[in-house]
Parts: sequence; structure tokens; C-alpha cells
Amino acid sequence: MENNKPSEHDITEVVAQHQPAANKSENGVVMVISHSNVQPPFSVLWATVLYCAEFICASVLSSKYHDTDNVVWMGLTITFMLVPSVLTQLTLTFVHRDLGRDRPLVLFMHLLQMGPIIRCIEALIVYCQAGKKEEPYVTISRKIKLKHGRGLGSALECEIGHSERKLAVHRNAFKRTAVIQAFLGSTPQLTLQLYATIQEKYVLPPRLALMIISLISIVYGALVCSVLAIQIKYDDYKVRMKPTAYLCMILWRGLEIATRITTLVLFSSALTFWVVLVGLTNLLIFFFQPWVEFWVRRASLPENIEKNFSKLGTTVVLCMITFLYACINIFCWSAVQLDLADHDLVEKQPRWRCLAIYYTFRFMENVTLIVLWYYFKSDFYVYVCTPLLVVQLIVCYSLAVIFMLVFHQFCHPCRRLFHYNVEDCLRCACCWKKKQFELPADHAEGLQEHAPPDLTNHLTDRETDILDDIMEAA
Repeated sequence: MENNKPSEHDITEVVAQHQPAANKSENGVVMVISHSNVQPPFSVLWATVLYCAEFICASVLSSKYHDTDNVVWMGLTITFMLVPSVLTQLTLTFVHRDLGRDRPLVLFMHLLQMGPIIRCIEALIVYCQAGKKEEPYVTISRKIKLKHGRGLGSALECEIGHSERKLAVHRNAFKRTAVIQAFLGSTPQLTLQLYATIQEKYVLPPRLALMIISLISIVYGALVCSVLAIQIKYDDYKVRMKPTAYLCMILWRGLEIATRITTLVLFSSALTFWVVLVGLTNLLIFFFQPWVEFWVRRASLPENIEKNFSKLGTTVVLCMITFLYACINIFCWSAVQLDLADHDLVEKQPRWRCLAIYYTFRFMENVTLIVLWYYFKSDFYVYVCTPLLVVQLIVCYSLAVIFMLVFHQFCHPCRRLFHYNVEDCLRCACCWKKKQFELPADHAEGLQEHAPPDLTNHLTDRETDILDDIMEAA
């Protein structure tokens, strides 16, 4: 089957709901004739609301800091407000290629840090005008439909119209900005405000509002990372997420991020300068890890990331992506492994070993930091049951890991396409330990004959229901 994919990943998210006719081509591909109904740009609207709410709360809080002469808190709050905002404007301008177009009003709105608002208005206008007149399609999306965990024979081709493509570009741009806003702005902002609350020993209403909005923004950015990772890894399939999957991911990401930030803040309140060493070590490890793998493979830089980029420009872009990847992994699992030699920059095969190593070391690091805080804490916590707080943080992170395992075992939309799953890993590990325990000592040299079974042989026997795709060919 020839692979004729559109250039943008987010175009594959367009779902056809009503198709009155379909033709089957010679190569067995089902061609859906009519256009799909355009879906409302809820993700664009939600990202814009979060951006505006966090910007307004940070501005009000900075004003409060100015009135009380808290210059340090005010400067850091403004920094964590403006830096991600500027990056957001640059990202939206770059994705929509506005520098080569005559759009002075849009560029002026970006200079005023109001780019997401004008982009959201543009997306809403495109959505309202879609379907009012017939338009030719600009590309074709080819996907294999998933039902009960397996692909259903022929692929389905759906025509993508101009309105759908424009909305797909808007969604793609706002997904990038949501991740940038979450991990380059909301995460340091939440960490700063929580640390300021502990140091000043009281909570300002604007500060509390900003912390709540920042936490929501971070969790949303982590969800975007997880969903994008699934869509990129399984780009040949039509993926639909169940509500239970979203709920499980929210619990997983919320507990993981909240526990991690609380641990770092508590540790910094007792050992202020050591937390800088912890943060820089994490940043350097995750920043250089993809580059070390790239150099070990002796690979070459990917081509056609952007037509106008030279090798130097491509390297700069890859460094920025790697920096964002490192910032994400400091606070939570990024859901992807970077492959700098690939055009998509993402490792397509699931690497369970990396996932297990990450959460093992992150759990050990969190426990170490919280124990160090317990022994070096200040007298401020004399009225707090600190042993209970330590246990709560450890239990909450353990629950986050449990929800992560539950998601991959029961809620992942493509879990039956895995070569092996969480249950298989646990079963094989237990069976292997049991066999090692039962073998006599004089037959220890024959352990190689009792290797774990081939997990891929049971791939077709582990099919469970996946929510039926709403794209059906007539």
C-alpha cells in the first residue's frame, strides 16, 4: 500500500462523520467522496483562554508585588510571564509563515503579545464560514481504521478541504504553544509562587489564582504531549481516545507534576542552593541524551525540516527542541524519545526500558529530596505533621505511576498493537524469577534454556474493544 500522507500531522485528526458515498480503488483503498464535517476548534479556544487567564493573573500579581516593594518576586513573575509569551508569538508567526505575507495587523497584535487572541478569532471565523460553499479538497488523508484493536483491511481515504486544512494548521500551532506555555512558563511560575508562599507564610488571592491556572496549564500541556506522541507513533491508524483514557491521563499527569513541583519547592526551602545543582543536572542530562545517541549512531541531520533552513538553522532548531524536551522531562515524562536523525524527530517504536528507567530514577530522586528536606527543614514546619507530608508525597507519586500503568494496560487506544504490554512484562518477570528459584543449583548453567516466551506470538489473542471510529464508508 502506498503511503500518501499529508504533510501536517494534525490534518490526520480530521474525522469524517457523514459520507453518503464511497468508492473502492484498484489497490483496495476505500475512497470517501464527500467532505467531512468540520470540527469546532475547542483546543484553540481552550489554549487561548489559559494563555489570557495566566497573563492577566501574573500582571495583577506583579502589581501587588510592586505595591509591597517585593522587587525580586515581581521581577521573576514578569520574567516567567513574558518569556513564554514571546516564544508563543514567535511560534505562531513561524507556523503560519506570516513574515513573508502582508499582514500588518496580525504582526502588530503579536507585538502587543495578543497573537493567540487574533489567531483564535481567525480560527472561529474559518469554522463559521466552513460548509457554506463547496470547495475543492487540497489533500487526502489515508488511515487504517481500528476496530477491536486491529486494522480493518482496506485503508480509508478522506478528502481534506481548505477550511479543514486551515483549522488543522491552527490546531497544530496552538498545540505547540500549549506545550511551550506549560513547561517554559507555567511550570517555573508555579514553582516560584509556591516557594514565595512558603517563604512569606501567607497566600495572596491573585497568587492562589495564578498557581491554580498554572497547574491546569501544565497538566493540559502534558496531555497534549501524550496525545501527540500517540498520533505520531501510530500515524497510519485512525486513533480515537475514550473519555476514560483522558481521565486516567489527567490523574496520572496531575499527580506526577504536583508531586514533583512540591518536592522541589520543599527541598529548595531547606537547601536553597543545592536545588540549583539538581535542576541543572537534570537539564544537562536530558538535553545531551538525544545528542549523544545521535553521535553514537553517526547519523546525519534530517532534511526538509524547513525548506529555507541551512544546516546551521536546522541545528539551532534541533537545539531548541531538545531544550524544550529537557524542560519537560525535569518535571514529568515527555511521552516521547527524540530521534534527531528522523524527519519527525520522534522515535516511533515504544521503548519500555526508557520509561521504566525514567520513573525508577525519578521516584528515587523524589524520595531522596523529600527525606533531605525532612532532616534539614526549618522551624516553620513545627506545626505541620512533616512525617505525614513525606508519606503523602511518596504515595501520590506512586499513585501517578500506577495510573500510568493502568493507562498503558487498559486505556491506551493502540494497546493491542504493542508487541507486549505491562501485564506481559510483569507476568514474564514473575515467571522468570519463579523458574530461577525452582531450578537446582547444579543446573544453574542451563538457565539459558528457560528464556521468557516470545510475547509476539500472543499478539492476536489479546484483542479487546476499542471505541469504534465514527468514520464509516457507506
